[in-house]
Amino acid sequence: MSTVNTVTEQLTRAGQVIEHDSFAIIDAEVGAHAYSEAQWPIVRRMIHANADFDFNGLTDFHADAVDAGIQAMLKGGTPVVADVEMICSGLSQPRLGHFGMKTHQFISDADVIETAKAEDTTRAVQAMRKAHRKGLLNGAIVGIGNAPTALIELVRLIREEGAKPALVVGMPVGFVSAAESKDLMAELTEVPWIVIRGRKGGSTLVVAALHALLALAEARQKAQP
Repeated sequence: MSTVNTVTEQLTRAGQVIEHDSFAIIDAEVGAHAYSEAQWPIVRRMIHANADFDFNGLTDFHADAVDAGIQAMLKGGTPVVADVEMICSGLSQPRLGHFGMKTHQFISDADVIETAKAEDTTRAVQAMRKAHRKGLLNGAIVGIGNAPTALIELVRLIREEGAKPALVVGMPVGFVSAAESKDLMAELTEVPWIVIRGRKGGSTLVVAALHALLALAEARQKAQP
């Protein structure tokens, strides 16, 4: 069976050529790197999304992260829980729909806002708690690109309340607790993760990483007899 992707490729020939040429430039400029054959397409797409070669080195993977993400996608119907709407808006709905996946975020829900005010926490913390109460975290792919407090709370939910996502893509950007939140995530052995070390990150990088995983999942799907 053909291994050429049909859902996760660019929709036009011109777009495919530009993307192919961009990836070739990145490969040439990076040269040798420390990532595995499965990890590199994710890092390369992140570099492509921001034209920032620092992600070659800053991006760190749990040993099982790529396979866990692919398996969750191939399973079908796996939810994607995000800290902010920007991730949900950036993800390709046709690509998600190919695997029956839907996005969820609660950052702007009225009850989340009110509870955050009442408990003097952030909306991001309360949004993660709401996702857990709704049973969405277990088996989910969780993408965090904006709020370090969301990632810190997710680590707590995993450690203390038994939340068990299939994969965490933890890439919050910022100066307050961003680096620390990713270090906390990377200490976990219970759940596979992909993180960007340090202050850098952002929702666009989460989207890029997930799109790369979707392409890898489709390639594996098409390679199956």
